[in-house]
Amino acid sequence: MSGKLLVVLTFILCAVSRPQAQTLDEVYKRALTEGGTLNFYATLAQVNAASILPGFEKRFPGIKVNHVDATSDQLAARVIAESRGGKVVADVFQTLLDGMIRVQSQGLFLDKLYPEAAEYPAELKGTTWVATDLIYIVAAWNTTKIKKQDEPKQFDDFADPRWKNQLIAEPRDFQLLLGLAKHKYKSDEKAVALLKRIADNNVQFHKGHSQLAELLVAGQAAACVTCYSHHYPSRKRKGAPVDYMLTEGTGDIDATAIMKNAPHPNTALLFARWTASEEGQKIYAQGGRLPAHPKVEPVEKTRPTKVYPLGEQDVKDYPKYEKMWKEIFGLR
Repeated sequence: MSGKLLVVLTFILCAVSRPQAQTLDEVYKRALTEGGTLNFYATLAQVNAASILPGFEKRFPGIKVNHVDATSDQLAARVIAESRGGKVVADVFQTLLDGMIRVQSQGLFLDKLYPEAAEYPAELKGTTWVATDLIYIVAAWNTTKIKKQDEPKQFDDFADPRWKNQLIAEPRDFQLLLGLAKHKYKSDEKAVALLKRIADNNVQFHKGHSQLAELLVAGQAAACVTCYSHHYPSRKRKGAPVDYMLTEGTGDIDATAIMKNAPHPNTALLFARWTASEEGQKIYAQGGRLPAHPKVEPVEKTRPTKVYPLGEQDVKDYPKYEKMWKEIFGLR
């Protein structure tokens, strides 16, 4: 037998014997035997969840999503505490990368990726997680309080004393400092100097980016220094007096992982695979998020012209920059 023929026969035998990944519909059939519930621990904003989660439920009738909504650090603390108590409640965990890495370090995620992960570049997946969507920290403002000519064009603008007592922000958004230091200025000193000048304007802090958006809509503040860009297109369409900055922003990854001992393992796999698929990513886009899938385009204008990206390697520096951030703004 010639060497060329041997290679061909070997290829054919491997192709025949290679196990094929189950389709989503095949996984769905198995999921239906688990009770029809998915416990979804996620920071997915309600304004987005209201259209995204029904999209999944419509695609897979008989399965209802129990969305446990909280901040990234609250959800991480909850699943770790539940695990230590001997009970895993969550099926799927979806938060920003810092929350993912915190839970991953406890060995609580299924350490195996699914077929859809192959479509994603290395920087958008780990050993246990796949990026779901991209989050951008930008500035936003109330248009009844800020005249068109006074709208901020960059973060530096908030150092001007005219913003004193008019600014709000999220107390845990030290990623802004990290992005500015590593990518915009390439200098910790310059980034710290800017934020100290912004701090002199007496920034008021409120937990939760949805809360920040609603405060702006209600006119409780003139501008927000650290808001999520995807929170604003839908509010603008509904006539809310808000706008947001797309000249620059810090980019963060929102990711999805399956709990290692998920109470509904097939349902968890189904949701994770659907979320990472082109089909699911299009629903995320229609729901106002910026999809991470390389082949799916966003529907809304939420991506800043200049992005200061943060990846898994930057997570290692989080403690350093979080400490600096708290010192700058006098946060506990």
